[in-house]
Amino acid sequence: MPRFHCPAPLVTGDLLTLPAGAARHVQVLRLQPGDSITLFHGDPAFGGSAGEYSATVTQMGRSEVQVRIGAHHSVEREAIRPVHLALSMPANERMDWLVEKATELGVASVQPLMSERSVLRLGAERAEKKVAHWQSVAVSACEQCGGNRVPLVHPVAGFSAWLKGGLQTPGTATGGAFLLTLRAGALGLRQAAAALDASNAITFLSGPEGGLSSAEEDAALACGYTPVTLGPRVLRAETAALCALAALLV
Repeated sequence: MPRFHCPAPLVTGDLLTLPAGAARHVQVLRLQPGDSITLFHGDPAFGGSAGEYSATVTQMGRSEVQVRIGAHHSVEREAIRPVHLALSMPANERMDWLVEKATELGVASVQPLMSERSVLRLGAERAEKKVAHWQSVAVSACEQCGGNRVPLVHPVAGFSAWLKGGLQTPGTATGGAFLLTLRAGALGLRQAAAALDASNAITFLSGPEGGLSSAEEDAALACGYTPVTLGPRVLRAETAALCALAALLV
C-alpha cells in the first residue's frame, strides 16, 4: 500500500485535504477515489498518535486530494536508542545518499557541519536550500522504508560554533557522545556503546574527507566526546558514518 508523509493532525474519521506534497504524490500514482493509502505525520507534535493511519481517497481534484482517515495502527519501526549524527558534509551527491541511507537505518537527526577540511562550503542562502532538499530526501526515505518518524536535518553550522553551542544535539547530556578518530587508544564503537544503557541517546561525530583536524578533535575531546574507532581500515566519510549507524542501530 502506498505510504505518504502528511505533516498535519491525523484523526480517525476526519476528512482531510492532503498537503501539497502528499497530494502531488497521490496524483503521480494516478490513484482514484476508493483507493487505499497509508499516512504518517512523522512527528507526534502534529497531533494524534504516533504510528500510521489507513486512509481512503474520497476526491481527486485538479490540485487537491481529499481523503478520509481510517484506523490508527500503533506500529513503530524506530530504534530503541536515538542516534544523532553530526558530520562534516561530504561533497557532491554523497550527502544526499548519506541522508537517505541514514534515514533508512533509523537515524534520529542529522547535523551538517562545515569543518576545517570540509570540501563543501555553503553560503547562508544555499545552505538553507540544501537543508530543505535533504529534509525532503529524509521524508522520501521514510515513505519507502516504513519509518514513521522523519529525522530532523538541522541547519548547517560551522564546527567550532556548533561545538561551543554546548553539544546542543538532543539527548547528549544524558547519553553518549562519540568522536570517530584514528587516534591510538580509541575504543571500539561497540565496546563504547555497550557501556551505556540500551535506550541512552548517542551523538556520533564524524569528519569529512581527510578527517577532522587535530585541533578540532582536541576541542571535541575537551567537550566530553569519547574517541571511538571502526577498526584499522580507513573508510570514506560517508561509509564511516553509515557503518557507525549500522553498528549502533541495527
